[in-house]
Amino acid sequence: MATAPRGFRDILPDEAEMREHIVATVKARLVHHGYRPIETPLIESASVGGANAWSSDAPFNLFDDNGALLAVRPDNTTSVVHAIAARMSERDLPLRLRYEAPVVRQQPRGTAQARQFTQLGYELVGEGGDAADAEMTLIAAEALDDLGLNSWQLVCGSVVPYQALLELGVDEALANEALALVHANNYIDLDELAVTSDLPVALQCAMRELPRITGGPEALDRVDALLRAAGSTTSTTTELRSLVQRLTSCNAELASHLSFDFSLMSSFGYYTGLVLKAYAGDLADPVGSGGRYDAVLDAALEQGAAAAGFAFSLERLTEVLEAQAEQAPCGDIRVGESAGTVRPGSAATTNPGASATVGEQAPLRIAVPKGSLKDDTIAALEAVGIDASGLRDPGRHLIIRTRDTREGEGAIGPVELVIVRATDAPAFVALGGTDCGICGRDSLIEADLDLLQLVDLAYGTCRFIEAEPAGRAEATKRSYARRGCLRVATKYPRIASAWYEERGVNAEVVTLHGNIELGPIVGLADRIVDITATGTTLRENDLVITGELMTCTARFFANPGRARLDPRVRELARRLAAWRDESACDDAH
Repeated sequence: MATAPRGFRDILPDEAEMREHIVATVKARLVHHGYRPIETPLIESASVGGANAWSSDAPFNLFDDNGALLAVRPDNTTSVVHAIAARMSERDLPLRLRYEAPVVRQQPRGTAQARQFTQLGYELVGEGGDAADAEMTLIAAEALDDLGLNSWQLVCGSVVPYQALLELGVDEALANEALALVHANNYIDLDELAVTSDLPVALQCAMRELPRITGGPEALDRVDALLRAAGSTTSTTTELRSLVQRLTSCNAELASHLSFDFSLMSSFGYYTGLVLKAYAGDLADPVGSGGRYDAVLDAALEQGAAAAGFAFSLERLTEVLEAQAEQAPCGDIRVGESAGTVRPGSAATTNPGASATVGEQAPLRIAVPKGSLKDDTIAALEAVGIDASGLRDPGRHLIIRTRDTREGEGAIGPVELVIVRATDAPAFVALGGTDCGICGRDSLIEADLDLLQLVDLAYGTCRFIEAEPAGRAEATKRSYARRGCLRVATKYPRIASAWYEERGVNAEVVTLHGNIELGPIVGLADRIVDITATGTTLRENDLVITGELMTCTARFFANPGRARLDPRVRELARRLAAWRDESACDDAH
């Protein structure tokens, strides 16, 4: 029997009924606010997406019988904008449009992510400023509340403060590099970029700290203080402050679900102001996202237009409500009914499978590496108050249940240390198996997953090198000239490929999983790319270093959703950074 292609599936009746309920609930809220339906083609010309929209969404491409390149839409907003540009004009503005439509996107193999999902979205076109932001945010909050979710949160940021910061004397090349690191959630390399620049110290500090600011409305004061210290003379948080005031005046209870996180600054080429994500239940991935995208209309309409939009993922909302139904007494809940009150962050809503009971704080799950990083990781965790003694001799246990030894404000409480291979830690964290983790920089690069890199722990130092057999330099050159490529054996294909590409070398990378040194010795490869700490293995196998790619150390990283919702992740990051700095001072003396 044939099965659906990877990332596609059938929706069976029980789930379909839940989806119908969600669609009807969200639709009713949008109709109440005057949003009218619009339908757009599933297939668009590949040129419709443009550089700032579809390019990052990996659309499925195909050719029609005339040879025209087409794309299956990976997002609905751009399709709506296209419809406005083609069929409407400025005199039709403002427009309040809603849609319920599937989209299709490429997804990496091995991540079990759907490639088709349905967006429940709405677009407000032709009305801008804080009023539009407030309307978009209020509707998202009301819809989540209408669905009867036990726990949900709206997290917002803005691209405006960081853009203003980079206009304070930061040259274009440095600004682009900083933006790339912010987009990648790589705050460790952002730190290094800032401190090694010749910028004033206050500006360096603001570049590093701004993406790390989180909290309630008080977070906006910290943003303004950072920018003032860096030389800004105007507030960049005026619209965000107005957003809080407007929401509070409309519905103070719903406004209490709003928080700020300035790591939400991605897609600078698309969003022009507010960026908003909605989280619900135990799901680490957002159930909805949106923001201000005024610049998209500049090309679509002659005069341009302000625009803001938001879209829920029907699949993720369904997942949250199904989990909520399972947690109801006796598992008995009908579509549309609330499953009762379960405190956010309790074992019933966080970390499925945890041993805690309803009402207890769910353990913070940390992926900890075995192997060469194990001993230093134990020392680091114990130095910041986490009892990691069970890691020294875990036997066959894969999860060590322990707790934070510190009490009072900032206490982390129960902890689960999940023992994994360092190379597997990024997957455990990105896919929600753990909240945060520790591994080498190399494992993060190779995994290439959506992770928040927070602290360089400064241990487990090793070098990534290129090497070949001693005396084989000329033979390697001749081989390269004959084949037109360099054959390289490595465990790290992504790192190696990127390095050779940057150098303009055509390299054929052969992925091995052990005894990399054998590659050139037996003629399988010309060179190797591998890690080394002392170089002993290279010398013993008569290999000489021909290039250095980078230096790696251990890093503390987190699932972005967990970091935004669970303050214990940020608290652990703060402690680890303080411990690292204290250790560096001790070494210096």
